[in-house]
Amino acid sequence: MSFTVEVDVPVPMRDGVALATNVWLPDGPGPFPALLVRTPYGKDNAGLYGNPKLPDVFALVEAGYAVVAQDVRGTSRSPGTFVPHTHEGPDTVDTLGWLAAQPWCDGAVGMWGGSYLGFSQWQAAVHDVPALRAIAPVMTSADPYAAPWRSPGGALSQDAVLTWGTLSALRNLRRGLDDGRGDPADAGALLAGLAEPPSLHEPLPIAGRAAVTRSLPWLGQVLDHPERDAFWREIAAIDHVERITVPALHIGGWYDVFIGETVRSYTTLRHRGGNAAARDGQRLIIGPWSHPDGTDLGTYPDRSFGLAGSIKTAGITEEHLRFFDRWVRGRPGLPDDTHRVRLFVMGADEWRDEPDWPLPDTRYTAFFLDGGGRAGTAGGDGVLTRDTPAEDATDTFHYDPHDPVPSLGGTVLAAAPGTYPGPADQAAIETRADVLCFTTPVLQRPVEVTGHLTLVLHIRSSTQDTDFTGKLVDVHPDGRAILLCEGIQRVRYRESLTEPALLAPGTDAELTLDLGVTANVFRPGHRIRLEVSSSNFPRYDRNTNTGATIAADDADAVVVAVNHVRHGPAHPSRLILPVIERPTSEEDRA
Repeated sequence: MSFTVEVDVPVPMRDGVALATNVWLPDGPGPFPALLVRTPYGKDNAGLYGNPKLPDVFALVEAGYAVVAQDVRGTSRSPGTFVPHTHEGPDTVDTLGWLAAQPWCDGAVGMWGGSYLGFSQWQAAVHDVPALRAIAPVMTSADPYAAPWRSPGGALSQDAVLTWGTLSALRNLRRGLDDGRGDPADAGALLAGLAEPPSLHEPLPIAGRAAVTRSLPWLGQVLDHPERDAFWREIAAIDHVERITVPALHIGGWYDVFIGETVRSYTTLRHRGGNAAARDGQRLIIGPWSHPDGTDLGTYPDRSFGLAGSIKTAGITEEHLRFFDRWVRGRPGLPDDTHRVRLFVMGADEWRDEPDWPLPDTRYTAFFLDGGGRAGTAGGDGVLTRDTPAEDATDTFHYDPHDPVPSLGGTVLAAAPGTYPGPADQAAIETRADVLCFTTPVLQRPVEVTGHLTLVLHIRSSTQDTDFTGKLVDVHPDGRAILLCEGIQRVRYRESLTEPALLAPGTDAELTLDLGVTANVFRPGHRIRLEVSSSNFPRYDRNTNTGATIAADDADAVVVAVNHVRHGPAHPSRLILPVIERPTSEEDRA
């Protein structure tokens, strides 16, 4: 294979700023179809070309594609100031227009890339850009409010916002110091927060992060807009899905911070995409992976998914090539339309092809919360049952924002030193009295749960506002309580993310929690467990329980909430699981 590379080609934007761009051209006369990636992490960074979650650039070039990598505005070799999301739409549209006009480009362009690299794809897709034929967003979101910066239930994704925000502020500060701007003392404060995560996450108020907001004012805007208002809707491609006319290859991980939005983007475009190509051209691949680097083998301290769980087994490069060959090159039949979805099913620990998502044979099944009102800790009397409870009961716990339930594994964006993402054993936090545990009897037959999970809680609180959290857990015969998926609902947003409504203390309310998605076979000898509490920190911010602006509340303002979960015939709190029942080899092996 031979190719040429042009480095730091200046690509002009509509306001005169020229963005630094590398162009990889295959050997031959051309013109070639082009594949574009835009990154804030450095187009010359080796990680862009050796990340197993992304396609192999050399394979793309060898297949006859021109590969174009660009530093987004205000990063690495591109001039300007980096303001997350602000310039990605127009700058990407301008870059696509420039590409289509190059003599070496045949006018057909695809886009690829993960995490922040996916935001440019979504924000460009809502515009009518003839050159853009397909996108391949990996572990990213078409709704930045829902993921990664906040959540479907309105809580702040604190680990994501503060960790990523601090890293971005540090990059901005270094650029400023090179130009004689900024305070060198801020560098020490930012580095200290990254080195010692408790010093970054624990101080209140959350808004008191001056060293970060001086170099990245965007962080202040995120905290100033807790509702899903115009600030968020302006950058949410999902709100304009009828204008999206390009197919998309969605790739996600069951423990990725973006997984709920990865799946929602797929299903929304399948039903409401702007044309037949957009609706029919969606593809979805999900493996047992999380967002931080180093989790690509599908092996974690508390749970290994075997060799099949490795991202190498998924053939990410090959999947990209098949997808781009069909939609950028226009080769029909690649990939096969019979199976639009490829999933790694945990528990069975194997890959499976499916016609669509949700799986057509999904049975949404209610598992009711039951017990005598002493569900605190895994040793309590909380029961999870398909049978309608015979009696009403209430479980009560105290939620103290000064002593939140610590995050353990799960869908963290950037795991802190000494911790890890993904399928962590929850046994340590199940000893807490503020963690309610509702558990099925030991299973005699396998139960497959594949799809979207919803938790309906009947609650009462002593405060005007508080949070309720839920986690689905697979309890193994050896006692490990392996986390599968999780969610949170801020009570003030129980009816609307745009119009908060406080709760009258001591009154009943019904909450619906989005617990995300999973695919897991609970094996015989295992148990299904639901954990309910009011905090998951620092995955999400702590609700101060005051009813005021949470980001502005200091340590002296917080209130301890007495929270109640009611269940029984009059208050049917329930976990709704997407159960798949098939006479398959999985059951034969049980």
